[in-house]
Amino acid sequence: MPEYNSDRRKFVKFSAAGIGGLVLSPFAGTPKEHPLPFPAENPADRKLRILCVGAHPGDPEFGCGGTLARYSDAGHQVSVLYLTRGEAGDPDKTYEESAALRTQEAEAACSLLKAKPLFFGQTDANTVLNKISINDMVKRIRVEKPDLLFTHWPLDAHPDHQVAGLLAFNAWVKLAQNFLLYFYEVNTGSETMDFAPTDYVDISAVREKKKSAMFAHKTQEPEKIYDSYFKTLEEFRGLQAGVKAAEGFILFKPRNEMATLTGL
Repeated sequence: MPEYNSDRRKFVKFSAAGIGGLVLSPFAGTPKEHPLPFPAENPADRKLRILCVGAHPGDPEFGCGGTLARYSDAGHQVSVLYLTRGEAGDPDKTYEESAALRTQEAEAACSLLKAKPLFFGQTDANTVLNKISINDMVKRIRVEKPDLLFTHWPLDAHPDHQVAGLLAFNAWVKLAQNFLLYFYEVNTGSETMDFAPTDYVDISAVREKKKSAMFAHKTQEPEKIYDSYFKTLEEFRGLQAGVKAAEGFILFKPRNEMATLTGL
């Protein structure tokens, strides 16, 4: 069993609220704000630990950089764990050259998001899901002690995204579901598949900060990717949620919260 605070599940509910704004449910006729995951008597004393697991530098920033920015702006502790350093991203560079460049980009992006960059030590395009890597992820998560963990939706065309999501999922199971597990989307349609959000975060106020973090990944042609895809996705999720721009998430509910239809 993980050595987490015994009262953590008492104040962390099944939404990623606690960031001073909207986390919206798509199932109601109009979006509703979920309750804050803090004791009502003294919410300022409750600071959450947020961990985001991504396959490559840039994935967390592009997938949920706005949400991470909102958490850090609200004073919560945010860490980003990159499964790889993007070693295979450029066929014209050695793995060492690409890793050095993309590590610098990740560190710059995390600085903009006020997040702590961490690196898991696997290799781009050669990631591994096995007993050893699952146990390594469990150990890393025990150290970070997250209240909420964001990671890739495992139904993804990119094998590294699959591995990142499944490592986090397996760790969540082994750690007795002691943190909330949310999946984010990256390149929905071409990579992320069948992604139907259960929750949304309004990122309208931090959209430029997210964009700056995305653009820190200069090797990934962010101007082209943002204009042709992510800008539209943010606005589409915002349209679904009834706000200007949003990020969507799928919550993997703990066992004791799976039968919670309204009115039943």
